[in-house]
Amino acid sequence: MKVVCQNKKAYHDYFIEETFEAGIALLGTEVKSLREGRANLKDSYVIVKEGEAFLLNCHISPYSHGNITNHEPLRTRKLLLHKNEIKRLAGKVAQKGYSIVPLKIYFKDAWAKVEIALVKGKKLFEKRQVIKEKEAKKEIRRALKAANR
Repeated sequence: MKVVCQNKKAYHDYFIEETFEAGIALLGTEVKSLREGRANLKDSYVIVKEGEAFLLNCHISPYSHGNITNHEPLRTRKLLLHKNEIKRLAGKVAQKGYSIVPLKIYFKDAWAKVEIALVKGKKLFEKRQVIKEKEAKKEIRRALKAANR
């Protein structure tokens, strides 16, 4: 599995409830650009419309060796999911506070996949609390490492 890009900010801004693996309907130049590692998931999100899931604001740079038929960098891309997964996601998103964000784009065998997550937003004090917990764990590890020397 070759990871093309990750949305590290999503782990900081949201509580991840559930993850799904979805295929992406891409053009040829988009696949070539992804293989070069030229994608960005910052500020991208997923919407469910008329029983289909779409990835919005995902920036895939134009292919470097492409010609005038190159793709649009910020076009809306269809996600390939099972119907029952789409219904489940749509039901959860209808609840207040839930949304769907992509976590990473990667290649599994020869296919481009995106890992999407059902998330709930963190409040500012929750973000601070998570940072404090991480720092405390780091200090404990350092102290144990120093004590074992």
